[in-house]
Amino acid sequence: MTLDGLLFFPVTPFSADGAVDTGRLQAHIRGGVEHGAGCVFAGCGTGEFNSLDADEVVVVARAAVEAAAGRAPVYVGVGSGSSSSPRVLGELEAAGVDGLLLLPPYLLGGSQRGLADYVTKVAASTRLDIIVYQRGEMVFEPETVLELSRIPNIVGLKDGVGDLARVQGIVSAIRSSGDTDFMFFNGLPTAELTMRAYKATGVPMYSSAVFAFAPEIALAFYDALHADDQELIEFLLTEFYLPFTVIRDRGKGYHVSLVKAAATVGSEHIGGVRPPLTEPAAADLDDLSRLTERVRTALEERGIVRRLAEKV
Repeated sequence: MTLDGLLFFPVTPFSADGAVDTGRLQAHIRGGVEHGAGCVFAGCGTGEFNSLDADEVVVVARAAVEAAAGRAPVYVGVGSGSSSSPRVLGELEAAGVDGLLLLPPYLLGGSQRGLADYVTKVAASTRLDIIVYQRGEMVFEPETVLELSRIPNIVGLKDGVGDLARVQGIVSAIRSSGDTDFMFFNGLPTAELTMRAYKATGVPMYSSAVFAFAPEIALAFYDALHADDQELIEFLLTEFYLPFTVIRDRGKGYHVSLVKAAATVGSEHIGGVRPPLTEPAAADLDDLSRLTERVRTALEERGIVRRLAEKV
């Protein structure tokens, strides 16, 4: 399956008793799909994959598939241990997900052979498409990615390292082999900041945490990037994305907790993260709310919000 459009990484709402709140999760996903998300990546980094047990991964997957209702592909995060066990992978297949985002093995790194074997073992246990998330202790050489790309259900690589020389080497190795279908994604925090550089290396797609709470702004940037509208790109980077990262960097874990605190279902904030994450300071959330509203208003005045709504 070839993906297209902005990639939506929803947050995972929790009920007062701590369980996954499937109703609010589905409302959150439906809102993203209705705004034009190209794909839903549920239960991944922004969705607090680190805190979900294996059964909750399946709960999230079922809810996401039902909410997307075939309007956008659904990928679900899995990793080493129980979440990538044959039992769970089978339940994810039965749930109807379109693919998996395979996160690095917990805590440990490994040689290139060991990392390739880790990915290969998961791929052999499922018929689902797999996008491999390069980050942390799982960093690949171009030759390793080329080897993995030859496995039919390994369909892409998401980069969360930011070593553009390595990324360029990987892209060149895959494309030189004649493979034009293998997909590449920018998975750095606030990926919009680095997308011009990634796009130049042959990486056209990226994950957008901003889409979870400010879809109009995220879509305006996506459209500007693909239309090569440098004026709008510069405006959004200067007026929103750079100030956003200043606020985001005020607290540990804000790349998830601040995003989640800003996300809403209707007029209700989703909020509520699991340890070790903590809630953002009220002043930081207020600063983000004012920033978001100011830039959204500017986009409305330019007619961009209306134009985006007409495209969906």
